[in-house]
Amino acid sequence: MSNMLFVASECTPFIKTGGLADVVGSLPQALQKEEKLEVRVILPLYDEIDDVWKNQMEYLTAFDVQLGWRKQEAQLFMLVHDQITYYFIANDYYFTRKGIYGYYDDGERFVFFSHAVMESLRHLDYRPQVLHAHDWQAGITVALANIMKPIEEMKTIFTIHNLKYQGVMPLHIFDDFFNLGKEHIAGMEWDGMFNCLKSALFHADKITTVSPTYAEEIKNPYYGEGIHGMLQERSDDLLGVLNGIDTKEYNPSSDPNLFVNYRTARLKKRQNRIKLHEEINLPYKEGTPLYIIITRLVEQKGLYLVQHILDEFLEEDVQFIILGTGDPEFENYFADLASRYPDKAQAILSFDEGLARRLYASADFFLMPSKFEPCGLSQLIALQYKTVPVVRETGGLKDTVISYNELTGEGNGFSFANYNAHDLLNVLRYTIKIYANTTEWQSLLKNVNKSQFSWKNSAQQYAEIYTKLIPESIIG
Repeated sequence: MSNMLFVASECTPFIKTGGLADVVGSLPQALQKEEKLEVRVILPLYDEIDDVWKNQMEYLTAFDVQLGWRKQEAQLFMLVHDQITYYFIANDYYFTRKGIYGYYDDGERFVFFSHAVMESLRHLDYRPQVLHAHDWQAGITVALANIMKPIEEMKTIFTIHNLKYQGVMPLHIFDDFFNLGKEHIAGMEWDGMFNCLKSALFHADKITTVSPTYAEEIKNPYYGEGIHGMLQERSDDLLGVLNGIDTKEYNPSSDPNLFVNYRTARLKKRQNRIKLHEEINLPYKEGTPLYIIITRLVEQKGLYLVQHILDEFLEEDVQFIILGTGDPEFENYFADLASRYPDKAQAILSFDEGLARRLYASADFFLMPSKFEPCGLSQLIALQYKTVPVVRETGGLKDTVISYNELTGEGNGFSFANYNAHDLLNVLRYTIKIYANTTEWQSLLKNVNKSQFSWKNSAQQYAEIYTKLIPESIIG
């Protein structure tokens, strides 16, 4: 059996801020089950991780980590959950804080984590053949694995979950945080700055990202976040593997958060909707389609487009609910909108996972007009809950949502290509037309019900990448 080590900054069910945690939590399960690979995961031990998990952890050892002129102690813990072995790196100074990101020294914290991962390899009775690092917080592990070679034959893969976030710091931190020769600066510098993500792109044996379309988009300047030149250079080693979702976790037939469980029955979705309206104090209107947004309230999610057309759209016989937190500009806008349309709109400016599930289970349409979207999990969850997605054709949204075609009867949602508010309004008006046509609506729903985005296919693609990387002579 081949051995894999995932390195990441978050992972369900222990700690989560976004889709990265879902991927790191679900993909190892699929690889072990479907591909018979042994996959272990190593994470920081944050103070935010619940004591329910901490109390189950086994202390393994402690060791010193040299971070330039600093010396910090790390403790290594282990926990086996659902047949996956997880390791946790503990350090009070770096990880005993509220929240997991957003600190002035985030770069230093995750450079420390990367050094600690390298050192932990000397203490484990597990020799990974592939180190698979995720996003910039784990990027330096790829560089250090290539430079220090704690396991001579170990190969590396780096997955970009969102190119926008790169872990950029002043270049002088190379001398502060590393005991390496100056010849290694070039592999870690980009545009005059130290760049954790670039360090991984330079050193990784293979690079993946979370959808085929995003893999192509990030090689051009519009989506490339200033680093497209590096991605063009490594184009032959860059692959797009579409994310899946955990279909056990996101399952309307067994989800305990729902008022009524269902598989595909629209009647039961309607029952969920009636209860939802009571919960959030929005009048229920029989026969009126419900549109929802569940998102971080940030520009990336296409909210400027929504702002431009929502008043005009709400003139139609529709209802709208948004759930999320983020930039004050958007929070204020949606709060004001809800106050002006008390019978049509509701803005819930918080995040509640249970409520999010009930929204997915109640809505007719899920709106996700992102400016860019590496993969997107929300549209996949919407499809899993038999809610029709309306998306912009970018990244993983383009790869997972096929716009409904009245002539062929094909398509599992609606989409528009240009980042333009009136293109969004036009497609929203078209959704009303299809919703009102019983024949077309039923045809669309059949396609939605058939949509499948489990991890099985993606796990197979990753297994093929791993197999090609590992020389036959060292495959277990």
